[in-house]
Amino acid sequence: MKVHHTIQEFKENKHTSILTIGTFDGVHIGHQKIIERLNQSKTRELDSSVILTFFPHPRKIVMNGYEVKMLNTMEEKVQLLDKYGLDHLVIEPFTKDFSQLSALDFTRNVLVDQLCIKKLIIGYDHHFGKNREGDFDQLKAFGELYDFEVEEITAQEIENVSVSSTKIRKAIEAGDIEKANAYLGYHYLLSGKIVKGEGLGRKINFPTINLHIKEAYKLIPKNGVYIIKLHRNNQILFGIMNIGLRPTVSGVGQTIEVHILDFNEDLYGANIQLEVLKRLRDEQKFDSIENLTEQIKKDENSAREWIAKQS
Repeated sequence: MKVHHTIQEFKENKHTSILTIGTFDGVHIGHQKIIERLNQSKTRELDSSVILTFFPHPRKIVMNGYEVKMLNTMEEKVQLLDKYGLDHLVIEPFTKDFSQLSALDFTRNVLVDQLCIKKLIIGYDHHFGKNREGDFDQLKAFGELYDFEVEEITAQEIENVSVSSTKIRKAIEAGDIEKANAYLGYHYLLSGKIVKGEGLGRKINFPTINLHIKEAYKLIPKNGVYIIKLHRNNQILFGIMNIGLRPTVSGVGQTIEVHILDFNEDLYGANIQLEVLKRLRDEQKFDSIENLTEQIKKDENSAREWIAKQS
């Protein structure tokens, strides 16, 4: 899959585009059905399957004060989409000027002149152009005018999947990571850099790594203790992760700390990616470090039992 960071970059492509448009946040099982349809619609070698997406989220630009945490960083989204055999991903910076394009200008100047569409696949409630003025009927009319096909994914098809990025966000915010993973079709990802911590974990014989996620827009799961998995040097590793404020030791600010089972290498400065598998419990405040240590031992045992059952 070739990644283009502007529509302008894509203009060199000489093939006609089988295209869909969307934020594709989460690349969940509903998105995967659209991608499958996209790839199936390629009928000749001169067709290219293309996703047009935007960054930042369009609502952040057109709605004052709109804030939403995203399920994927852009790097994670590219990584996930790359698995599906797409030809091109176009990531267009979404600006105020871009948001002012009329439905006609967007169709003619962007879809036809720059993206060379042969076919457009959209959801049943898709709107586009300034103030979301364009709809499916307009696209059909434009398709007849500019010679491209429009295929609508029906409400029934989408309801059959019964998933949305919003549903997944709510599940993650509630700590229901297993429901979120079922909707996603993969384990929720956390990607970041290992930074220096206070070293308390090593003092109590549970050394931890501290994960820093630089993208402030990334949705962090509800505070609590989770089972995680990561890949390191062709090795699959498991661990327990605490997300929270570390109330027992008067922590300041949210941290993401991971104790990797049966592993003692120094990962400081490394970039890693965690898969969040299961939530074990809420974060708690303990009366003493000794009580905290006892609970961590119980968490480790619970994690090992759960992991053993999965294999």
